[in-house]
Amino acid sequence: MIFGRDIGIDLGTATVAVAVRGKGIVTREPSVVAMDKNTGRLLKVGAAAQRMLGRTPGNIVAIHPLQGGVISDFDMTERMVRELLRKVISFSLLKPRVIISVPSGITEVEERAVIDAGIRAGARKVYLMEAPVAAALGAGVDISKAEGHMVVDVGAGTTDIAVVSLSGVVQSESIKTAGDAFDEAIIKYIRKKHNLLVGKTTAEELKKSIGCVFPKPDEMSIEVKGRCLMTGLPRMVSVSSTEMIEAFDEVSEQILEAIHRVLENTQPELVADISENGIVITGGGALLWGFDRLIESSTSIRTRIADDADMCVAYGLHKSLEMIGEMQEGPLNLSRRRQLR
Repeated sequence: MIFGRDIGIDLGTATVAVAVRGKGIVTREPSVVAMDKNTGRLLKVGAAAQRMLGRTPGNIVAIHPLQGGVISDFDMTERMVRELLRKVISFSLLKPRVIISVPSGITEVEERAVIDAGIRAGARKVYLMEAPVAAALGAGVDISKAEGHMVVDVGAGTTDIAVVSLSGVVQSESIKTAGDAFDEAIIKYIRKKHNLLVGKTTAEELKKSIGCVFPKPDEMSIEVKGRCLMTGLPRMVSVSSTEMIEAFDEVSEQILEAIHRVLENTQPELVADISENGIVITGGGALLWGFDRLIESSTSIRTRIADDADMCVAYGLHKSLEMIGEMQEGPLNLSRRRQLR
């Protein structure tokens, strides 16, 4: 019997990861729910719901309740979080305390929606933590000292760029240009150059297999099947890694510009710290080949990809659970404190 649990939830656009104090990351599921629209009954959550995408009768719909890192469907988010909490806590006399990660550029209204969804899903108390702070903790960066560190967290829906010092965000920017934008760029590029229509799943597979934002030592190519826009029939074309750089050019440039803006708005002393400490990239988007080299060539600042980059926010939330007693309920708590013990 459990008398109370502390839980961290990385509420991502593409993936939700749940950490339990003392246990680590206990579950990681796609941010998808499947429901019967005739009855409103929740059918599946996570991987089981994702497998239904594009393969269901008309009355069953698969919903992504989070878009651009924030809640787009409140009811479905609440039900998804409730189901995940039920999975990790079978029985408890006391509702859990929950820390939820949010983008650094979240609005007050969006913050309130996350807190309300957590409470309605069964949390006793809800605390918010900015994703870049959690990512820095998860990447092993010591953010408690009075020196600047830059974290670039490239998720599916948002890219969060933040300068962190004394356990707080000093300067940040959150843009809705991230992993999903790279998928859309592939679809747009292949449509324009090869007159071929491919789906999101194919685009994502292409991104993972040969996608890159910086020239590879050895060029790679892959055969891609889609629907010809001229004939409407299936057709196959060869796509190279060099073409991927071309396809990603606009998206990459938007992220680089945001990094430059954050650096330009940061105090010179902290910029000097960053040039010495380097830039850390986290998030699933960081796994796109050459991201570290691209940022390093653009900023002339040493850049590294964190170990287990796509899990850094979840790891950071798990670490922060040890300090949950020092936190206050309400918006953007831990990152606004000036001390981590």
